[in-house]
Amino acid sequence: MIDFLKQPWPWYVAGPLIGLTVPILLIIGNKTFGISSSLRHICASCLPANISFFKYDWKKEAWNLFFVLGIFLGGFIAVNLLANEQPVAINPNLAKELAGYGITNFNNLVPQDIFNWSAVFTLKGFLLMVVGGFLVGFGTRYAGGCTSGHAIMGISNLQWPSLVATICFMVGGFIMANLILPLILSL
Repeated sequence: MIDFLKQPWPWYVAGPLIGLTVPILLIIGNKTFGISSSLRHICASCLPANISFFKYDWKKEAWNLFFVLGIFLGGFIAVNLLANEQPVAINPNLAKELAGYGITNFNNLVPQDIFNWSAVFTLKGFLLMVVGGFLVGFGTRYAGGCTSGHAIMGISNLQWPSLVATICFMVGGFIMANLILPLILSL
C-alpha cells in the first residue's frame, strides 16, 4: 500500500477525487471550496485589529481552517513518510533548456538553484519569490478567489465570473511561463 501511495496518482483517480469535493461540500454543509479565504479567516481570528475587512463571524467558516490544517498535515506526512527519493522526472528537453539558465538540481519539487534563502537576495530570486508572491496574492484578492475556488467550485456552479477568472488565470500562466519567466531566468 505504501508503494502505491508513493507513486503519482493518475489523472483519472486524482481528478474525480478533487471534483467530488464540490458536491460533497455542497450536500453536507452548503459550503464552497476555496483556499484563499482561509488567510482572511486566520487573520480575523488571530488579529484583534479594528479593520473592517476582518470584522465578520469567522467562526462560521472554521471548517475551512480545519481543511487547511488537513492540507498542511497531509503535506507533512507526504514529505516525511511518503517521500520519493528519486529526482523529479522532467523531460530531457526541458532539463537542457533549464541548464542554459543554470538550473541543474532536480532533487526537490522546486529547483534549489533558484528557490532558496540566499536566492531571495538576488534580483532573479526577488522577482520570482517576493514580487511573484505579491502578484499571486494581489491577483487572488482582485479576482475574488484563487484558482481552486474559481476553476473547481465556480465553474462547476456555472458562475460566469469564475469562467472569466479561470480563463485569465490560464492566459496569465501561459504568458508567464513562455514569455516572462525565460526573461527572469536569464538575469
